[in-house]
Parts: sequence; C-alpha cells; structure tokens
Amino acid sequence: MVETPTNARWQAGLTALYLGVFSIIWFSVPKVEQPFATLLAIGSVAALLAAVAGAVVTAHTRNVKKVPRDVAADRKYLLIVGAEMAAAGLGALLLASTGWSELVPVLVGAVVGVHFVPLASLLGDPLLRPLAAAVCLVALAGLIAELTSFAPAGQVVGPGIGLLLLGYAVMALLRTTR
Repeated sequence: MVETPTNARWQAGLTALYLGVFSIIWFSVPKVEQPFATLLAIGSVAALLAAVAGAVVTAHTRNVKKVPRDVAADRKYLLIVGAEMAAAGLGALLLASTGWSELVPVLVGAVVGVHFVPLASLLGDPLLRPLAAAVCLVALAGLIAELTSFAPAGQVVGPGIGLLLLGYAVMALLRTTR
C-alpha cells in the first residue's frame, strides 16, 4: 500500500486500537493481590483509553480518500495472524494437557513476539522488530521466573507484555499528531 498521511494516520489508529485491546487482555492474565491488582486495573484503563483513541483516529480517517486496499497484503496478514493463533492455541492445549498450564502465558507471549517479525515488513513498520524482541524477552523472563520459583510466569508475562503493547499503542497515537 502506498503510504500517504491519511493512510499512515489510519494505520496508526488501527495499531493503537488493536494493541490497546490486547494490552487489556495481557493485564488480565495474572491473579494478584493488592496493591498490584490496582496497578493492573490502572494499566487496563490506560489501555482502554488508548484503544478508544485509536478507534476515534481510525473513524476520522475512514471517509477520507485512501489508496485502495492491497488484497495480497491482506491475505498475508490473515495468514500470519492465523498461524499465530493456531500455534498459540495448539501449544496452550498441549501444555495444559501435559500438566504445564502455568507455562501457557510464556508460550503465547513468545508466539505473539515472533508474529511481529513478519508483520514489520508487511505493515512497513520496522519498529515492530524491537517490539518483537522485547515481547520475547518478557516471555523468557516469565519462563525463568516460573522455573526458579521467583514468581508465577503469568505475573511476569501479563504485566510485562501489557506494558509493552500499551507503550506501542501510545507511540502509534503520538505518530498521528505529526
């Protein structure tokens, strides 16, 4: 797709919308006591605000003339996201069926991180590569925490990835102001 200011704003709005929603989901992963539950709730509210702002940006650019959609790119996007969901879902089922359900957030986090790599090229957003690395590092930290009994993996992975996605959503929104 040819990059125009309108298309860039629309894409940034969608990014903030999607990552804001997924940030809320990641903030809901861990089961924690106070005061951490309050911090996760604050993160979820911030992510909701980012998602709503992304939806507003997307809605305001929807009716402006844009370059036609690239059907081939749309198919590639769906293939990447479909493969991500299949890998995460099947992996989670396998872990749960073998008694390792506490590692599901680690696996899902790693799969989410890896899926940003091909999306970076497809969406023309090279900053998705450092996000991919950071998300994978958080998944690794969750694995280490779980295996060393430092903390349950979900208490590391959920807030960690939630913050990364929220930060990226906010960064996307800031790009719309340029």
